[in-house]
Amino acid sequence: MKPAAVSHQPLAERLRPRQLSEVIGQQHVLGPGMPLRLAFESGRPHSCILWGPPGVGKTTIARLMADAFDAQFISISAVLGGVKDIREAVLQAESARDGLMQQRTLVFVDEVHRFNKSQQDAFLPHVESGLFTFIGATTENPSFEVNSALLSRAAVYVLQPLSVDDLKQIVALAQSHQALRAIDSEAVERLVAYADGDARRLLNTLETLEMAAQQEQLAEITDAWLLKVLGERMRRYDKGGEQFYDTISALHKSVRGSDPDAALYWLVRMLDGGADPRYMARRLVRMASEDIGLADPRALRLALDCAEVYERLGSPEGELALAECVVYLAVAPKSNAVYKAYNAARALVKQDSTRPVPLHLRNAPTQLMKALDYGKGYRYAHDEEGGFAAGERYLPDGMDEPGFYQPVERGLEIKIAQKLRDMRARNAAVAVTAAAIDPDPQTP
Repeated sequence: MKPAAVSHQPLAERLRPRQLSEVIGQQHVLGPGMPLRLAFESGRPHSCILWGPPGVGKTTIARLMADAFDAQFISISAVLGGVKDIREAVLQAESARDGLMQQRTLVFVDEVHRFNKSQQDAFLPHVESGLFTFIGATTENPSFEVNSALLSRAAVYVLQPLSVDDLKQIVALAQSHQALRAIDSEAVERLVAYADGDARRLLNTLETLEMAAQQEQLAEITDAWLLKVLGERMRRYDKGGEQFYDTISALHKSVRGSDPDAALYWLVRMLDGGADPRYMARRLVRMASEDIGLADPRALRLALDCAEVYERLGSPEGELALAECVVYLAVAPKSNAVYKAYNAARALVKQDSTRPVPLHLRNAPTQLMKALDYGKGYRYAHDEEGGFAAGERYLPDGMDEPGFYQPVERGLEIKIAQKLRDMRARNAAVAVTAAAIDPDPQTP
């Protein structure tokens, strides 16, 4: 029989790994020879940022790092904390450093992107002095959300959502700890799909199921009973199955087909079924760049704004911004010209040789480079008539014009197409003039 203090702990805490070998997932950084494993084995802690979605082990890795280096572990939540908590952490670190045991300190800041610039700056002198090791956890891109000064002093490790096999290992682990009774394979598959790479979500759901099964004195958790307990949301929407991809496909095609009613219908179907609104916002950004492009460049900005509005408001208020974006994207003029041009450029570069940069396009920061004719003959477009150096070539020597980008006659691309025609006509006129002056450009 487990002690009461342990049995009342949340399942996620009871199953939290106590050593590195027990960590499930993240083998791309924790596996043998991988960077974070090497950091553990070096015996020398270093400051780092753990970047990844919720429930992938950021807090666990930080705790294990503190244990591995026999360091005092101080946890700060950037959502609830502030400069006062940072000052207290500094005092605790100084006390540990100057005490009889002379213990290291590891300061873990969860959701570090929530701290403002001055709060993040408060860590800098203590990280530089070595008073403590700083570990930040974030679900947001640290390039945008963490101060460059702090970022330059910390290694960034990117953590991935747990795989299906990883999540199934967690289910088996819960059973081995007698925290979960027998469960049929279909129910496991549904739970893993519902967890969507998030171990914490899976463990919290398993805990809820076990309590309900205990009350009903079930011998086994079945898929049918699982649906009954977890309700309509799980039954109508399988986040990991075919229905998910069919529905997002229907939404994308409705936007591409300029049907705002159909696009709204599929958006609401997905939200009602449990789709993560953040995922939906990412898909809308993709639609804006792939299917609308430069026919209406405002669409991409609106999609990015919609994602930011949802982050600020959350559900259910923030979902209105998604709806507004979907309608705008559906009625906007459509163009996949940039999408096709990008794919064509990728295909060419993949199969083509590595052509040298023409001399006149090269930078010449030194006298030696200038002596080698780097940058010689380059025409500065801003000094030319209309800001366009007619006849200047920007492709590698000997390479024909590939014609990647072919704007459509819709939206802003009508004007873009006309401008390109005008510039090409001016280039052609310069070429004709040059040919008339020197019919054989190879002749010395």
